[in-house]
Amino acid sequence: MALSSCAKLGLGGKPKQKIAPLPFGPTGIPPQLRVKSAAPGMPVATLPNGLPAKPILNLTPKEDIVYTDPDNPEAGIPELGDLLSQVKRGPWEQSETIANKRSMREGKPLLIWFTDSQSNPLCKALSQELFATDDFGNWATEKLVRLKVDTFISLDESNMNSDQSENRRSEINHYNDAIKKRYKVMGFPALVMLSPSGEVVGHYRGYRRGDSVLLWGQLKHAEAVSAESYKNWRSVLEKKGYRDWHDRKERKVFARLTSYSAGTLALIEPDGTRSRTTEDKLSDPDRTWITEQKKIRNLE
Repeated sequence: MALSSCAKLGLGGKPKQKIAPLPFGPTGIPPQLRVKSAAPGMPVATLPNGLPAKPILNLTPKEDIVYTDPDNPEAGIPELGDLLSQVKRGPWEQSETIANKRSMREGKPLLIWFTDSQSNPLCKALSQELFATDDFGNWATEKLVRLKVDTFISLDESNMNSDQSENRRSEINHYNDAIKKRYKVMGFPALVMLSPSGEVVGHYRGYRRGDSVLLWGQLKHAEAVSAESYKNWRSVLEKKGYRDWHDRKERKVFARLTSYSAGTLALIEPDGTRSRTTEDKLSDPDRTWITEQKKIRNLE
């Protein structure tokens, strides 16, 4: 039996009220105080013209989802617990796929650091003066998901022959080049901040020694803009039935319930990722919510 995760509310026919635009745009920064120089160490673009960038990550319509088995669309989908048990390999992720997924699930912006850690002195300075500090690390752990794209490739070649090592390096180089091209990165260091919905809310290139406080301030501002954008994005999806689901380990996923049968739930995330779980693996509040929905629909 199908169970809808929320009820649609009527609008009552009331006309929409027009909201007056902010005097200085979403950034709240007067024009005379905005950075105008494109010199190294300054942001290239942070919400140009005060307008948010076009989202990259959009809601996947149900009709656009292709099932392996049309007669049994829930067959073969992974367990929710398996999807949420991805191992973190340190403060900086190495996989764009995992970093994007964490950003969306945790509701945190994604900071991508393009660097040449071995050859570029300014990359080393940025690391030493900001990214390696405890203060930044504590703040970033709470506020961000971080992805490092490094030109220098370090491999554990103990279990590889020369051909395997060369192929792996070629794959990583291709991966790095594709990401750099996507975000128009021409030099190092470069930073890109994305909201959980995929909007570019900060794009910075270069670094000047001693500018760590300035750069950190710019990153804090981009994080604040992302948080506001994320609220609006979530609000739209919540009206479509999306909500936070937690397991017994307090790991969460923002998803919509697509079906329920005999204690088994099927969920879908905004990017189309589907998973399956059972009531006994969910948190007490989620189980209470399911019980309430059953009562509303006279299913018990």
